[in-house]
Amino acid sequence: MKKYYLITPGPTPVPPEVASQSALPVLHHRTHEFGSVFDRIADGLKYVFQTKNDVFLLTSSGTGAMESAVANTLSPGDKAIVATSGSFGDRWGKICAVYGVQVVWIKEEWGKPIPPEKVREALKANPDAKAVFMTHTETSTGTVNDLKAIGAIVAETKAISIVDAISGLGGEELRMDDWKLDVVVSGSQKGLMTAPGLAFAACSPKAWALVEASKNVRFYFDYISLKKSIKSKETPFTPAVSLCASLDASLNMLRKDGIENVWARHRKLAKAARAGMQALGLPLFSAAPCSVLTAGSLPASVDGAKMVDWMRDEHGVSVAGGQEQLKGKIVRLAHMGYMDQFDLIIGLTTLEWALKKFGAQVPAGKAVQAAQEALV
Repeated sequence: MKKYYLITPGPTPVPPEVASQSALPVLHHRTHEFGSVFDRIADGLKYVFQTKNDVFLLTSSGTGAMESAVANTLSPGDKAIVATSGSFGDRWGKICAVYGVQVVWIKEEWGKPIPPEKVREALKANPDAKAVFMTHTETSTGTVNDLKAIGAIVAETKAISIVDAISGLGGEELRMDDWKLDVVVSGSQKGLMTAPGLAFAACSPKAWALVEASKNVRFYFDYISLKKSIKSKETPFTPAVSLCASLDASLNMLRKDGIENVWARHRKLAKAARAGMQALGLPLFSAAPCSVLTAGSLPASVDGAKMVDWMRDEHGVSVAGGQEQLKGKIVRLAHMGYMDQFDLIIGLTTLEWALKKFGAQVPAGKAVQAAQEALV
């Protein structure tokens, strides 16, 4: 018998009390019964986003929410600044291109955070830019960006800030209103501890002015329709009602724990993961490591892609490798959502075995010891 351990940056494990909600009888979405669930979700999402703004509920992956942010706030020919240092930051630019948006790039080396001053310079050089796109936690490299500083800079201009918080929400500190962020999007399958299939978009009054002015054609992802439907405690089209029931349970768990405590737990796990990685002789890939994921650089002699496959196929432990130019060069261990210190210990132990299997010289047991010491 083989047990499976999901230690990837999405999907992430789902708590039993959350998963069990999807097995209950399906609710009809145009009823008072579902309306009560909708109300609780709306309130819970505002809590984890740390916002008073409406949070729109979408049935899609997180990328659907990203596309919705572009489709609803910009028009063909508009100019936008895209600040990126990884695969998911690059995705903002790709979506903008599909919608005919002129992209001004701020590109940093993968693994480095976006310098806030570069955003200020780009806005000064492009005063007609309508939006600045950025990533909260860049999952491809394990890097966190300084949203508080960048949000304050963008707030001084006519542009709006648009943030991909798909992997960061519910694990990395994020305060939408206090940090003056205008559009924040996320998904259900990471820090919110729910199966994939739901996405979210929160929108500030400053951003709403652009929504009303946008000339983009949209139907399913139309924020104006989504906003109108909130009064009726429903979505314009059939939502994933069983996933909504699960999300209701997970948001309740996060509220009971307290979001500040949730952030602190993730910081503690991140500290232990970094200690474990470094004890294995793997340098941290990121110059600004985030709290939800740790990336380590692999020895040149180790085929990281094959190693990750071996961990999953032989031991049932799923971790993530590198993407694009980092394929085979880094390993990424997640510690977000419904993961705890024991998941981390399992991940580090299996990683030690895998490194030895693929020819690396690593000290036995040192990773676990270092992680345990960091957890005390």
